[in-house]
Amino acid sequence: MKRIRRAMWVLAAAVVLLAVAARAQEQQEARPDLSKLFDKGEVMIPARDGVKLHTEIYTPRDAKEALPIVMMRTPYGISAGDKGYSRMLYENADLFADGYIFVFQDIRGRYGSEGKFEMNRPLHDPKDTKGVDESTDTYDTIEWLVKNVAKNNGRVGIWGISYDGFLAAMAMVNPHPALKAVSEQACMGDAWMGDDFFHNGAFRLSYGFEYAELMESPRENFNFSFDRFDMFDWFLRLGVLSHANERYLHGKIPTWNNFVAHPAYDEFWKIHAIEAGLKEAKVPNLNVAGWWDQEDFYGPMRTYANLEKTDAKHLNYLVVGPWNHGGWSRSAGNALGEIPFGSDTALYFRQKVEAPWFAYWLHDKGSLPLKEALLFQTGSDTWTSFDAWPPREAKTEGLYFGENGTLSFDAPKTESREAFDAYESDPAHPVPYRHRPVDTTYPEDHPGSWYTWLVQDQRFVNDRPDVATWQTEELQEDVTLAGQVTAKLYASTTGTDSDWVVKLIDVYPQKVESDWKLSGFELMIADEIFRGRYRNSYEKPEAIVAGEVTPYTIDLHTADHVFLKGHRIMVQMQSTWFPLYDRNPQKFVGNIFEAKEPDYQKATQRIYRSKEYPSRVEISVVPEGAGR
Repeated sequence: MKRIRRAMWVLAAAVVLLAVAARAQEQQEARPDLSKLFDKGEVMIPARDGVKLHTEIYTPRDAKEALPIVMMRTPYGISAGDKGYSRMLYENADLFADGYIFVFQDIRGRYGSEGKFEMNRPLHDPKDTKGVDESTDTYDTIEWLVKNVAKNNGRVGIWGISYDGFLAAMAMVNPHPALKAVSEQACMGDAWMGDDFFHNGAFRLSYGFEYAELMESPRENFNFSFDRFDMFDWFLRLGVLSHANERYLHGKIPTWNNFVAHPAYDEFWKIHAIEAGLKEAKVPNLNVAGWWDQEDFYGPMRTYANLEKTDAKHLNYLVVGPWNHGGWSRSAGNALGEIPFGSDTALYFRQKVEAPWFAYWLHDKGSLPLKEALLFQTGSDTWTSFDAWPPREAKTEGLYFGENGTLSFDAPKTESREAFDAYESDPAHPVPYRHRPVDTTYPEDHPGSWYTWLVQDQRFVNDRPDVATWQTEELQEDVTLAGQVTAKLYASTTGTDSDWVVKLIDVYPQKVESDWKLSGFELMIADEIFRGRYRNSYEKPEAIVAGEVTPYTIDLHTADHVFLKGHRIMVQMQSTWFPLYDRNPQKFVGNIFEAKEPDYQKATQRIYRSKEYPSRVEISVVPEGAGR
């Protein structure tokens, strides 16, 4: 029987791989012959300190007039393996029709560029007249391009996703006069507060380990070789975090060493965040995010919010769609995982928003494709437009935890201090963050589930005793959430430190006739983790007083979603989310990266729900049809 099951699994995996290969082949066959469209140039552009940056320039062969430049900078390598035309041209295919000179560049210390690489390089000390950073490298590159590239019209645009989005945002700090349009997309805005490496102090273990090794291994872009398929099992066997250096990394990965040296939100992390240098929008900027971005949702939303504070010239814009990390730049975007959206959302963005955006600022062509904030409203599956985000007209309402797992917009009336729900959290048996087996972040030999884990059905943890759940009755009318989601908790623990994970979930009806796979589906709409030691200060962690009811405010960010009539709203809580996040020992130690095995202890968690301690998730509700 085991052999049969294994054979069936292998067959199923083979079918999936063949389907992926077939799609890749179809896309390859549909792609144009770039050599017939562009002339390629390759140069080493000098930065102000003499370091030379490897750059490829692609000029349209049929150009009859001077054209603007669209530039992308990246740490991931720009050159094709056969030294032909860069794959990055295909990422710009929807811009071809308007006519641009495309420029791609390896950032310093990566691939063909000289110099030393530094992860999320901060701005240089302004007192250092010879100092360099990503902003100065971009400035120097643009200066060279507008002076030396034939047939350019003196206007430059820059965009990028993820790390490339961080680089695009840094270009705005001290922008070159020729820089006329920017689109930071899913930028790594603040790697400690809510992006790649930490969320509210909780360390992103599996991603942080794999990404740091990928970027900084002596072998460039080296994927760590795990000895088992299930990362849940591998990281649990790893044990305490100090074993990572002792057994595998041996102190040779600078970013991992920085994790160990800077577990709290100290000056190291602050100067690496985009907002440390980017205080205002001096160039038109299109911030782009995906509701189910598994890596960098915080960055673009935070960047938009910060720039909005001083946006008197109205240069700051926002687009959010139903996408995972970078999902808007590929495929049609008509679904994510099992969740359909009813239209080709990614294609719409590329053709009706992104291309017109750059055409407007770089070609003086057409009109702006959005007024301020354009967001795809999930649930109703419609595009919505607001003159501010979060919407000014939104009203805050609380979803209160009640007895017997109930959830209601009515505040609790019980006076009893003993009104609570409890569960035991055991670091030795953590809650998985997605269905097991948990494969690697970026698998080389099969389609990975990392890309869609945020839309996975949450029923797989419903019966765990270390997960607390509350849900409403079936909704008698639509509830339209548009804006901020915040958890206001009153909780105690028998330990002296704790993590709190909160998930806001849309529960589908038990029978969905249009798609049986969605019957009873539990879809996360908002989620976040918070490390209790940082409840009073991100800079100075403090032990929790064991057994004491303690308030916590957890930012679950924003959402634009309709909980439809007949659905239910659910809130889930737990204290482990493994191995995406490291295990909290639940005993306060100075630095969890240096915790010992005996420090990891079971703890009983209590979530209170009385009149005095009304735990709840607050959502921003707007009238039905708002934003249309």
